[in-house]
Amino acid sequence: MQWIATARTLARQATSQFYIRTLRSYPIAGFSSSAASNMRLVQFCDSKNDRSPRVGVELGDGGGVVDLTACDQSVPADMVGFLRGGASMLEIAKKAVESGQYVLQRETVQLRAPVTNPDKVLCIGNNYKDHCAEQGVPVPTEPVVFSKFSSTIVGPGDDIIYPDVSDALDWEVELVIVIGKEGKNIKESDAMDYVIGYTVGHDVSARDWQLKKNGGQWLLGKTMDSFCPIGPAIVTKDELSDPHKLGLRCRVNGQTMQNSNTDQLVFKTEALVSHLSRFVTLHPGDIILTGTPPGVGVFRKPNPIYLKRGDVVECEIDGIGTITNKVV
Repeated sequence: MQWIATARTLARQATSQFYIRTLRSYPIAGFSSSAASNMRLVQFCDSKNDRSPRVGVELGDGGGVVDLTACDQSVPADMVGFLRGGASMLEIAKKAVESGQYVLQRETVQLRAPVTNPDKVLCIGNNYKDHCAEQGVPVPTEPVVFSKFSSTIVGPGDDIIYPDVSDALDWEVELVIVIGKEGKNIKESDAMDYVIGYTVGHDVSARDWQLKKNGGQWLLGKTMDSFCPIGPAIVTKDELSDPHKLGLRCRVNGQTMQNSNTDQLVFKTEALVSHLSRFVTLHPGDIILTGTPPGVGVFRKPNPIYLKRGDVVECEIDGIGTITNKVV
């Protein structure tokens, strides 16, 4: 009916106008002051037809998605390419949202991982004070760095594949930093200029291979297929009043297993970006998993608790969103 179509159009315009007011409020450090900030950047595909990925802007957590490629054919099909485009791509995103057009209803799209092909997936261990206390280990004096392969990345609603080689699968909710531009030997005072935003991550871990096998090296226990669900969106940094004061939690089959706050981080964004850039060049789309709080299965008393096939894991961070992944 015509009145329903009119109502939907008005709702889309109202949502877009809210984002327009927000986008005009703040510049993104390290990018053009005229470029958009306060956005939720996503990768998505059509739910039923075209499965090729595209880059969009989510109009609020769970809202419609502005199709940036429909607005401008120069927009790359993947997030890494989009971020490499810097301020010009962010300006296109701003104009697309301001237009009130190109909005796809949420039920017609499927969100992919917001970054699927980063140059690096960097991870930090023992980076929560309360997690160190849980293990009875000292708080590190410098970041404990390890990595995952980019092939571990899956989307916010994709399945986690239980590997046949392990029987000790564990959960870890994590705040994830997303790099927005290339940098090496970055000063802490300049570090936020290189960050586009944050997303939610789940550092799935095979504890037997992390802690008891492979000569004590963590890599195999951290980098099996599907061991890095991320999403639902990259929330640009200015949309979060303080990324280091966010509640984060992990639920398994509806039961809260982890419940902490990013104010427990030992090394925060600026320190991590600066430290890592001393050793490797950071590129647009690189992601940094910043560590997990207490409540993981391996340290449960009196006995460890591990994931099993059929379990559903929800990882949630205030202001960013929730990813929900089933173990199969």
